[in-house]
Amino acid sequence: MNGTDEPTGATPKGDSIGEANQSSTMSFTGDFSAQLAALIAGGVSREEMESISALPSGSALLIVRRGSNVGARFLLDTDCQVAGRHPNAEIFLDDVTVSRRHAEFTRHGREFHMRDLGSLNGTYYNGERIDQVVLTNGGEVQVGKFRLTFYSSPLDTTAPGQAE
Repeated sequence: MNGTDEPTGATPKGDSIGEANQSSTMSFTGDFSAQLAALIAGGVSREEMESISALPSGSALLIVRRGSNVGARFLLDTDCQVAGRHPNAEIFLDDVTVSRRHAEFTRHGREFHMRDLGSLNGTYYNGERIDQVVLTNGGEVQVGKFRLTFYSSPLDTTAPGQAE
């Protein structure tokens, strides 16, 4: 980031998201440019990239990679959100492998934590069963048969005052 936590206006050379509409494409420098390149290589679509790039500070995004609603996006922008099969769950995952109140996502400043709520099938993070974990950018969350990728706001990936 450029010290003011504002995105830069220059589009990187060799941008694989396309250069047809550069005026509306937000781009970043330093460490975040490398992270974006890794996202592109990892199969993140242009539309998903734009959603991730537009996240305000203190928010994050979960994108469904496996399950009945592949591609669905869930915005984490409040202090507490529950994922589960209950129709009132903020993150509604409709499958019998998901408990009614399966997992909870909580925001602590710029960090997001995930906690299992005593689900029958457990909650997994990067392939390991967890009770509670701090989420990191690009981490894989598994709730029942659903696999979701966690993306934090690009404004929160580099701490203020940290070198690029």
